[in-house]
Amino acid sequence: MRLAFLGPVGTYGERAAQQLVQLEGLAEVTYVPQAGIRAVIQSLASGDCEAAVVPVENSVEGGVTTCLDALWEHPDLAIARALVLPIRHALLGSGPLEGISEVLSHPQALAQCAQWLEQQLPTALQLPTSSTAEAARMVRGSRFRGAIASLEAAGEHGLSVIAYPINDVPGNCTRFLLLRRGERATEGPLVSLAFSLLSNRPGALLEALGCFAGEGLNMTRIESRPSKRELGEYIFFVDLECGEAGEALESALERLRPLCEHLVLFGAYPLTTATTGDGE
Repeated sequence: MRLAFLGPVGTYGERAAQQLVQLEGLAEVTYVPQAGIRAVIQSLASGDCEAAVVPVENSVEGGVTTCLDALWEHPDLAIARALVLPIRHALLGSGPLEGISEVLSHPQALAQCAQWLEQQLPTALQLPTSSTAEAARMVRGSRFRGAIASLEAAGEHGLSVIAYPINDVPGNCTRFLLLRRGERATEGPLVSLAFSLLSNRPGALLEALGCFAGEGLNMTRIESRPSKRELGEYIFFVDLECGEAGEALESALERLRPLCEHLVLFGAYPLTTATTGDGE
C-alpha cells in the first residue's frame, strides 16, 4: 500500500501516519511524502496512492482550511479513522537564540507559538513554509535562521534544539484523518459530513442543525467555509457523536437532504488519542 502524507520526513504528519498504520494493522506500507495538503489528497483521489493522512483540526488554531476545502472537492473519499496527536514544538537551528533573525515553519506552527516568539524573538521575521520538516531542511547550516519543528526533525536534519517546548498552549494537539477511497461507513463513534443549504433565509441553518438534535445526535464541531461561488454562501462541516446509532444517523440525513443543495457524508469512524507527541 502507498500512503501519502505531508512531507518531507520528520513532520508530525509522518508520525501520525505511522501510528494510524499501526492502529489499522496495515502491512507493507510505502510512505509517500507530498509537498502540500492538497497534493496529499490529490494523490489519493487520482489513484497514485491507496491511502492518505491529513491534519484536519488543531486545538489552538481550529480547522485546517486547506484540508476542509480539498475534502469538499473530492466527495468520493472516505474517512477510515482519526488520531489526536499531542504537539510539542521546538525551535531548531545551528546557532544561538540571540542570533536568530528569521523563523521558518508551517503557518499553523507559527501561530501556535506566537506568544513565545513575541516574547523571545520579537524582531525576528516569520517565514511560512509548506511543513515544519521543510522548515528544518531549509535552515540547515544557517546561524541566523531557526525552524519551528519537532524533535524528530532535529535529528533528521542535523540541527540543535535551541528551545523546547515552545508552543503557547501545553495541551496543543492536532486531529489527523486517515483517508481511503470507496464506501463510507455509516456506523461508528464519530461521523463527519458537510452540506450547503438550498436557500439563505432566516432560520435555515437552525432548521438543518435541528435534524441532528431531533435524532439525539450530539454535534461536537461545526465550521463554515465560503463556497467560493458568491459572497455570503457557505459550506458547513459538522462532526457528530453517534456511537453505533446508525439508524439515528440515517433518519437525520433523510430529514436534512431536502434542505441541502449538496450533502456529503465522509464516513463514520473510530477516533484514538495518542498518549504523547514528544519525539516528533
